[in-house]
Amino acid sequence: MLVAMDIGYRIGRKRKSSDPQTSIEVIGTVDAAVFGLLGLILAFTFSGASERLVVRRAQIVQEANAIGTAYLRIDVLAQSDQPAIRELFRSYLEKRIEVFDQFTHQAASNAALEKAEQLQRDIWSRSVASCRADSKPDACLLMLPALNEMIDITTTRTMATRTHASGVILALLILLAFAGAMLSGYAMSRQPKRSIVHMLLFSLVVSASVYVVLDLEYPRAGVISLQSMDQALYQLRETMK
Repeated sequence: MLVAMDIGYRIGRKRKSSDPQTSIEVIGTVDAAVFGLLGLILAFTFSGASERLVVRRAQIVQEANAIGTAYLRIDVLAQSDQPAIRELFRSYLEKRIEVFDQFTHQAASNAALEKAEQLQRDIWSRSVASCRADSKPDACLLMLPALNEMIDITTTRTMATRTHASGVILALLILLAFAGAMLSGYAMSRQPKRSIVHMLLFSLVVSASVYVVLDLEYPRAGVISLQSMDQALYQLRETMK
């Protein structure tokens, strides 16, 4: 943005030197349109990213509750089947935690996700077999819906993690930031010298705002983190030991 402002300033000074009668003020309408659009897109992307962050936080708690409920309902299955299914649950939870702990390492995260899906299938098949072998139908009525919810939330979280603002919108936001910087530099060219303070302040404020939007949009890769909410899964792991 500092470079864009400098380019705008040089263009303005060059135009003013070649045509001293040029009035820079007449382009104020264009400036207002660009900055208005920049503010609109910034507000739109910030609002959307904030809402998606709130949803992702809620889904972590929802998954912890779903796994915890299903784990408790293992008690309704046949006594002989419970130890093996409980061990599968522990392994499954470890892999679900690993999926997001290794999120910045895409290969490791995807491998953990695949393993978790395999463990899901194993838990389901063993639970169904145990229910069929049990003469009491109440076991199925309690256990299988809990497993359904546990499986469904993993798909929901996976898709929510991959859902972001359109790349076109983010590119437009950055383009408008550069355009605004260039117009600011051009407007500044009416002065014989650059105002370093204004250049730095404007660039810092807009850049920080864009960074916050991107950080909200990708909370596993920046300063804003979901690790505080991940504690729900860590605490659940402690209760399952």
